[in-house]
Amino acid sequence: MTVRQLSMPELVDACTGLGIGNVGLWREPVEAYGLEATAKLVRDAGLTVTTLCRGGFLTATDPADRAAALADNRAAVDEATALGTDTLVLVSGGLPAGSRDLRGARERIADALAVLAPYAAERGVRLAIEPLHPMYAADRCVVSTLAQALDLAERFPAHQVGVTVDTYHVWWDDQAPAQIARAGAAGRIHSFQLADWTTPLPEGVLNGRGQIGDGSIDMREWKGYVEAAGYTGPIEVELFNEGLWAQDGREVLARTAERFVEHVIR
Repeated sequence: MTVRQLSMPELVDACTGLGIGNVGLWREPVEAYGLEATAKLVRDAGLTVTTLCRGGFLTATDPADRAAALADNRAAVDEATALGTDTLVLVSGGLPAGSRDLRGARERIADALAVLAPYAAERGVRLAIEPLHPMYAADRCVVSTLAQALDLAERFPAHQVGVTVDTYHVWWDDQAPAQIARAGAAGRIHSFQLADWTTPLPEGVLNGRGQIGDGSIDMREWKGYVEAAGYTGPIEVELFNEGLWAQDGREVLARTAERFVEHVIR
């Protein structure tokens, strides 16, 4: 999504040209290019698909809507399997229209996970609950902190359900480092993502993630937290940013790789 302006073949070509060996994919561009075609494209290029995003949106109260959400998440698990990734990232869903019941919405997520976690595990796929910043709680994700995500995940075996740590969503929370340690001790850090926090936020706030190094987050510090917790997996950069999407995608990808080295690795 950092360079969604690139077609799937352009993305794969740009990654291989820059020596980027891992890529996190989103379902919409995979569907647009074709699932089997995408799987063959990345496989032939020698790329590893780190995660598939996204499943989730599991908070509906209407039985038909809940059934549809479960069916969509099963499909997402199957897509992850076809792409060769072992991790499906979940954005849990917001409050149903007219509801103010956060606690009930979170319980419906747990009910859905009880169905989906075994299904995913049978196919070698882990579910990674991603807490989103509280500004998204009403319409997008009632899971706002790593503590809330872990409280849900810990109802299930670690190889079935864990969490995604995304700097953009958790950097503000002074309890997040302790929760990262909690997640690491149980083997539940299934994904680690980077994006910076820049202001002012755009209208609608969804596409306001800043380029690494442009905002308020100390990326090395957060990398240190997950490493101290035992995480050795891939690190993704996920930037929703209209300004970046309006630029040449190959240049954005190259600059992102440079920023990653400058602000995360060095």
